[in-house]
Amino acid sequence: MELIVNAVMLKAIDYGENDKILTLLTAENGKITAGIKGVKKASAKLRFAAQPFCFAEYVLSQKGDRFTVINAAECESFYDLRTDIGKFYSASSAVEAADALTYEGEEFHEIFSALVNTLSKISVGDEKSELISFLLFALEKSGYAVNAENCSECGASLKNEDKLRFDMNTGSFTCFECGNGLGASRVTYNVIRKAEGKSYDENFITADREKRALRLIREYVSFKLNTAFKSLSEYIRLI
Repeated sequence: MELIVNAVMLKAIDYGENDKILTLLTAENGKITAGIKGVKKASAKLRFAAQPFCFAEYVLSQKGDRFTVINAAECESFYDLRTDIGKFYSASSAVEAADALTYEGEEFHEIFSALVNTLSKISVGDEKSELISFLLFALEKSGYAVNAENCSECGASLKNEDKLRFDMNTGSFTCFECGNGLGASRVTYNVIRKAEGKSYDENFITADREKRALRLIREYVSFKLNTAFKSLSEYIRLI
């Protein structure tokens, strides 16, 4: 049986001397794990299909619950992401998050579409803001939305609070006195509100704004999924 899917290659793991195991996020069938043979050879016809950020139409052979890539037609390689270290790690962070926030057996069409659009935008634009927007969107669609509204404890407005807290359990900001979560700043709060298309205070959008927001998102993802967010940690170190 053959299955044709449009997919972004999320992860490739070496298998044997010349093969790899790919993790694909597909538009049609959610996340799929598939073997691909011979792609470690320099002359391999399908070598591109196992490269980072590859967006392609993959033809899969299915036997039971096992898949093997037998052909592929590249839609977009996002080659520019591999020539700029900042863009590379920003894109890697988006791909790593997509992998962590999706699982096999369910459809994630919205996250798939957002990932393709984000990789395209990172290629030519401001990778920091595009990454933040994607991470917040993917978290929301996976059931881990970040709530940057009023204090989740007392309901008070947080617009004039100098110091805030972020509750890892609920993904919500609180007054500093109300909560007992991670300390957060008005800068981070306003950057997240801006990324979510909400009203924000431009006075608290500082030069290190994205770095602050990405640090909080990294801690939140790591807490919720009990996993290290390696690509994002490296990207934060770079910016």
